[in-house]
Amino acid sequence: MFRFLWQLLGESPFRGSVNPTRAPLLMSSGFRRSLPFPHPWNFREPIQILESLFVDADSVTGSGRHTVYLSVPGVAPFLVTRDPQLIRAIAVETGDKDGQFDRDTLPSDGIARATGVDSLLYSNGPQWRHQKKLAASPFGKSTLFQPENFEEFFQTFRETVRDRLEVCRRTAAENGGSVEVSLEAEIKPVMMEMLTNSFFGAEVSYDEIRNRYVPSLELIIDDIVRDTVMKRLPVPGFLTRPNKNQREQLKAARADFEQLTEIVLSKRSSGEGLWRQFKSDVPDEALKTNLRVFLAGALEATTSYAAWAISHLARHPEIQEQLYQELQPVERYSPEVLSDSLVLTRVLDETLRLTPSLYFLPRRATANVIVRTTDGRDLEIPKGTHVLLDVWHANRHEDHWGTAITGYPAMDFAPDRWRVLAERNVDSKEMLHFGFGHGPRVCPGKHLGQLEVALVVGSFVKLATFRALSSHNPAKAGVSTKPADGCRIRLTLREQYRNPDHPTAEQRND
Repeated sequence: MFRFLWQLLGESPFRGSVNPTRAPLLMSSGFRRSLPFPHPWNFREPIQILESLFVDADSVTGSGRHTVYLSVPGVAPFLVTRDPQLIRAIAVETGDKDGQFDRDTLPSDGIARATGVDSLLYSNGPQWRHQKKLAASPFGKSTLFQPENFEEFFQTFRETVRDRLEVCRRTAAENGGSVEVSLEAEIKPVMMEMLTNSFFGAEVSYDEIRNRYVPSLELIIDDIVRDTVMKRLPVPGFLTRPNKNQREQLKAARADFEQLTEIVLSKRSSGEGLWRQFKSDVPDEALKTNLRVFLAGALEATTSYAAWAISHLARHPEIQEQLYQELQPVERYSPEVLSDSLVLTRVLDETLRLTPSLYFLPRRATANVIVRTTDGRDLEIPKGTHVLLDVWHANRHEDHWGTAITGYPAMDFAPDRWRVLAERNVDSKEMLHFGFGHGPRVCPGKHLGQLEVALVVGSFVKLATFRALSSHNPAKAGVSTKPADGCRIRLTLREQYRNPDHPTAEQRND
């Protein structure tokens, strides 16, 4: 009742030295590319929805420049922030303790309906803590980077690359030595193969992954985005329901998804892959929800990460050449080689800063809570408030990542900014790109994602030179972000890989 009254009066529900600006639902002046909430005609453009909340915000002085809220009478307020300090403070205070933030389930309803509600992603409280404990052993860096585990990943990846290299050779030879390709479609099956065969110890053929399981997961992921929004809108069901043909395709895709889940789960009993690191006696059935989330989420996130890295390099040939010179002498990858590759590390960090796969982090206040930033500011957030931590725009704002701080404009892809920050002795703990989230609910697949993408990007740079077909590099967004052009490039095999009779370094080591 009290909230309804102060909403009618236009009173801010927030207190503290951070003073959020109220974002109007409708504007009498200015221009918005989108309304500041999802509806049937904009739900596939979530980045534009976030942008619309900050229209004219740069003219604001003070803390309201980077933190805004929406307030509709009768509805819990929505707080949106692109302030890195506040993002960090709220992310750190997310967990299962009294008074902490939950992960807001509102933006992931569709995921829960597609995979189950008891997953590490969707659950909160004690159930989340239990799920996190189960995931700790197989996902940990110390597990993945053990020599024998790393070698499994590398062997599977090398075989896949060798097969794709032969296809590239033939295709390039038919097209005068180079070929145009939408690389996102090539990255997905490689990522899925590493997940199913290297991580879980399954034996799924590359052709089946590429032609069956990846297309099925793409259908399901697209339906998750549509379903999450449409179920929340006051629109008659018959206007948003898929047609008969779409329903049949989704039914077949879900059957494929379930079969893939069963395939990877079947390897648990024999301890294949990293199942041997899984220390729990929970029944197989209890693991299915997390496996579905993992297969779909890891495919989305790692494909996004690798596609963005290659897309940026395709528009910066000088950085591409620097990376090639660093990796050219490398004949076998190892954890030590990856950690010592400074150019590669900076390219990947800059990719996650400028184009993070996880472009926002949803939270919800479980109590009236006061959060404090490391620079001494505070904000009281009322119980029930929906919070969107806008990582995408925080990472792209000049105030946080611009020339004055990092030596380069915030909107530029500039891996060298990480060298500048190190030379200026800027604390790395303060310059966070939140590429895998932050705090207790950091993505459990962080180290796996880093490993897979480093192998893909490093190997691709050694195999070919490549350039983008357009200088513009817009984003599309759904569950994750990706290059809108599908990472469309023209690639040319490097001289040493053009001759099918010429052995590669990997072949010489066999």
